[in-house]
Amino acid sequence: MSGSCFADVLNELVDLTPAEQGALERLEERQRHVRRGAIVQRENEKCSELFILRKGLMMSYVLLDDGSRQILRFLFPGDMLGMSSMIYREAPETLCALSDCVISPFDRSALAETMVSHPRLSALVLVYSQVERVSLTDRLAALGRTSAKARVAALLLELRNRLRATDKSVSNAFLLGLTQEEVGDATGLTAVHVNRMLRQLEEEGMIAREAGKVTLLDERGLLRAANYVNRFERLDLGWLPNPA
Repeated sequence: MSGSCFADVLNELVDLTPAEQGALERLEERQRHVRRGAIVQRENEKCSELFILRKGLMMSYVLLDDGSRQILRFLFPGDMLGMSSMIYREAPETLCALSDCVISPFDRSALAETMVSHPRLSALVLVYSQVERVSLTDRLAALGRTSAKARVAALLLELRNRLRATDKSVSNAFLLGLTQEEVGDATGLTAVHVNRMLRQLEEEGMIAREAGKVTLLDERGLLRAANYVNRFERLDLGWLPNPA
């Protein structure tokens, strides 16, 4: 793994200076191994740390009054975890490992010091949080206004694109790494309904499944079915301040 997985993500947007790279590497100096199923941060508990995910797959979710779970985001290497907790005394969401993971914890004050020393990094954290916000807005609109088929298709495209962003070897085939229940908790569907939609996408020749791996056979068809937009593309970052 590189010195900073978060820097790897930001380097896809702009060319970081050596000083900016070094500042982000310092945020990831500590590393913690987390087992699948472990809770890193629990909803409504006090929190003072943020994290960078260096390896593995995680999710953020909230529990509803009836005990059901709504998955908000799937989190990938290079993602900053717990950003929504920066402005609250208690965490507004739970962070849970979906696989064995490696995370780098750091105190919120360390991020504040980095922002003061490197204003462009502060602006890039804002960019990153806005991409995340718009992606959540897309998910909200999909849950309220699109079909079950569209929601599952959009999630498959999102997972493939996020995996490929940090692993260039990922093509149209990828390990799903999620149970049908987890897909359902992200799309507002039951596991039975998810299974039905996956079979329908297979029957229509859009995807193939084998041994936990999904292959996107007809990406254009999936895009039409999902009304999906990759929010990490077509960014306009010409307004960013010059590096310090």
